[in-house]
Amino acid sequence: MKRIGILTAGGDTPALNATIYGAVERANALKIELIGLQRGYAGLLDSRVPHVYLNPLFTAIPELDPCKGGTLLGSSRTYLDATVVDHLELVAAHVKKLKLDGLICIGGDGTINGMQPIAEILPCVLAPKTIDNDLGLNYIDEPNEWIHAPKAGGGFIEKRVPTRDTMRLDDIINYATPGYATAVFVVAQSIERLRTTAESHRRIAIVEVMGRQSGYIALGAAYAQPDIILIPEVPLDLNQLTARVTQLYDLQKHAVIVVGEGVRDADGRELGAAMPTYDPAGNIRYSGAGDTLADMLAKSMGDDVFLEMRSFEPASSNMFTRKIGHTQRGGRPILFDRFHASQLGGKAIDLLASGESNEIATIQYNSDKGFTLSSIAANKLRDQWGEIHPREVHPSMYDAHRMQLSEFGMDYLKPIFTNAIGLDDVEAIRTQMFSAGSLSNRYQSVNTDIRKRIRYV
Repeated sequence: MKRIGILTAGGDTPALNATIYGAVERANALKIELIGLQRGYAGLLDSRVPHVYLNPLFTAIPELDPCKGGTLLGSSRTYLDATVVDHLELVAAHVKKLKLDGLICIGGDGTINGMQPIAEILPCVLAPKTIDNDLGLNYIDEPNEWIHAPKAGGGFIEKRVPTRDTMRLDDIINYATPGYATAVFVVAQSIERLRTTAESHRRIAIVEVMGRQSGYIALGAAYAQPDIILIPEVPLDLNQLTARVTQLYDLQKHAVIVVGEGVRDADGRELGAAMPTYDPAGNIRYSGAGDTLADMLAKSMGDDVFLEMRSFEPASSNMFTRKIGHTQRGGRPILFDRFHASQLGGKAIDLLASGESNEIATIQYNSDKGFTLSSIAANKLRDQWGEIHPREVHPSMYDAHRMQLSEFGMDYLKPIFTNAIGLDDVEAIRTQMFSAGSLSNRYQSVNTDIRKRIRYV
């Protein structure tokens, strides 16, 4: 391997630059040139193929900062379709012009699907990233639990038939994805701040977090001590929820509820996707699970519960909803994400250098050894029909009766978040947040500097 390409695809996460940094450092050690492709797969399809030399003379360019969120390479949700032959021929021609011996794709399940047809052109590996923490498996045979069940009127529906009620931490394939820890850090801070408003005004706060069909961010929000956590994997029981919120309000005159954006009602309908739209990767764009839940809860609780504490105020003011939104995706990555993202970037280089292709670099956890690096063939994540399903929170991690994480859920989170924040993270806040220089100087975008380095075929 003399020259390797690297790209970032899909949504941004706080740890992308750290992954690129780790790949650059390992490439430097192995004397491999690393070419950064602009805007993910869209850059490979661009007739000019904009790219950046990330390690000229085997030294990282100064614009590459692992402590900066986002990606200096840019990203897009353009994906390659194996059936579009013209696009694949174009990619093959561009790869030849760039003289690439391999390609690293940083992304999630959509990025894997885009990588598969390229893997027939040149060796490709994936370095995982997603704040949703849904790329991986709870155990190796999990994809085989998916079946196609007949649907009334014809056709079929995808359905999972779990074969295991319990699991071990050692069983998890790709224990945590870079970006997840920082997203939970942002969520926990937000919930702590919203708590005092709900408490002061005797209101019910409903906080919606990202995660699509997986409830890992909502699960991690337990560090902020919300009263109730609702995850997409467990259908909403409105009567149970109403009874618990009423009980809490009677006791403490407020409540904080965290809801994952993909939460479903008892009939399996997603609260925030009554009129679903889709991004280019086929993922549902969610809109307002928290608002829908607030309407449902307001009707089921009625006004009488709030009369004593909130007399002379309209019923509509009893609750408020907040979507933490894209702030979960951005900003400085905390230590856990920076370290493990850079490790995965280096591992991706090693996989290509050792002749692997269509492989995914992974983080594994063992109670004796702690975190280690490994890899798994991309096809191991697919079911028998070739589809990759988002990793879901396993039932053993969540206590549906209490609407809180279980003891095993606590065991899962502790290795990630114990010491997840570094002293340098705290120092960065202290020295940079209210720097006097910020008042007199404009923000300096890395895009401006990288633009000066872009080359074309």
